[in-house]
Amino acid sequence: MSTYADQRVLVVGGTSGVGLATARTFAGRGADTVIVSRSVDKLDAALAQLTTSGGKASGRTLDIRSDDEVEQFAATAGAFDHVVVTAGETPMGRVDTLPLTEAYAAMDSKFWGAYRIARAVRVKPSGSLTLVAGHLSQRPGRASALQSAINAALEALVRGMALEYAPLRVNAVSPGLLRTPLWEGLDDADRERMYEAAVRRLPVGRVGDAADVAEAVIFVAGNAYTTGTTVYVDGGGTIA
Repeated sequence: MSTYADQRVLVVGGTSGVGLATARTFAGRGADTVIVSRSVDKLDAALAQLTTSGGKASGRTLDIRSDDEVEQFAATAGAFDHVVVTAGETPMGRVDTLPLTEAYAAMDSKFWGAYRIARAVRVKPSGSLTLVAGHLSQRPGRASALQSAINAALEALVRGMALEYAPLRVNAVSPGLLRTPLWEGLDDADRERMYEAAVRRLPVGRVGDAADVAEAVIFVAGNAYTTGTTVYVDGGGTIA
């Protein structure tokens, strides 16, 4: 498919998980895909995957926590047809036990990182900006109040920007539990128990993967009548 032929797409955090799946999907549909990441090693590995599969992709290092780096990137990157922000580090922890330094860092990474990109990077008015949030905005857990708040803030930001940036379309995609490298830090047995519990709870009867979310991003980027909305890709997690 060449749905995005002759279009430039930026995927922030496009080196693993949802970001890499999204970059792969855009590249596979003909887009000139640019991925950015803080890690040179991850960037090189992701680009090897994307180009091996025949996609047109390039990459640059970028720390979205830095005002200066984002401004410099935006000044030299040119305009994009579609921008997707998937990056963000948000540690788990109760409000009364998570150190404030980590809480501030989480907000600076996922919320302010997306805000910096939305503020500085040029997107063509006929295109789209998509932020990846998370279904914890609607379904908080016992150790995820901060994550819930950050995701909810991103969804609210999208609604406001859809009005401010119109006719540019601005949307959010909020995933539920996924089989991604995000959980590699868990013990194997604990991770599998978490997945098995989700399979029993979720109406779809399975845990999602990064490709499920990538398809949702492709939908909101390509649908000219969708803006200011949040698409939940959570297997029914918000209702189960």
